Amino acid sequence: MTDHPILLKADELGRIEIVQRDGVPCIRRDIRAARWWASAFAHRAAAREARALAKLQGVEGVPALLGWNGRELLRGYIAGRPMQQAQPRDPAYYRDALRLLAQLHRHGIVHNDLAKEPNWLVRADGRPALVDFQIAWTRGKRGRLFRLLAREDLRHLLKHKRTYCAHALTTRQRAMLNTPALHSRLWRATGKRLYKLIARRVFGYWDNEGKGRVRS
Repeated sequence: MTDHPILLKADELGRIEIVQRDGVPCIRRDIRAARWWASAFAHRAAAREARALAKLQGVEGVPALLGWNGRELLRGYIAGRPMQQAQPRDPAYYRDALRLLAQLHRHGIVHNDLAKEPNWLVRADGRPALVDFQIAWTRGKRGRLFRLLAREDLRHLLKHKRTYCAHALTTRQRAMLNTPALHSRLWRATGKRLYKLIARRVFGYWDNEGKGRVRS
């Protein structure tokens, strides 16, 4: 591989870079650069992402899994702008995004991190793509918990639609936005503040940007 990396993010969980593989750009998640105290978590997160991408291999709008050796995860590069930059206002984007989510869920995968706008890409042709499957549900079992988490995937997408394309929300979608699941209400009332504190103080994440700070 010809490797002239372009750094996208470096934080306590390692480095994410654009590298070249046989002249084709791909994304490398290098967990060898993780802080010593975060290395076990970084490994689990990368392994979970690898499992999710393997199950979604061939799904349009999801990066291809190119390799995972326990130290580096390589996935396909999808050209596009993150949602917070592109601010998609075309209803077609959200129709396609709903279809993409349906494909994830049919494969037994729940993303679990779709509140972060950078995890949604807007490609040059206006279609959606999804990245960052570090905390995805990969068990495949489609029980009650799976359905609850899948519903939250959908609600997060509808929240973004409300932000950028509210006029296209259907009556049913507005009703779903107004009725979060019980576990979501409990999370907001209890654990979310602690999560934000840890994310901001330890990992440098802020609000829904999820960028992480670049460290030396």
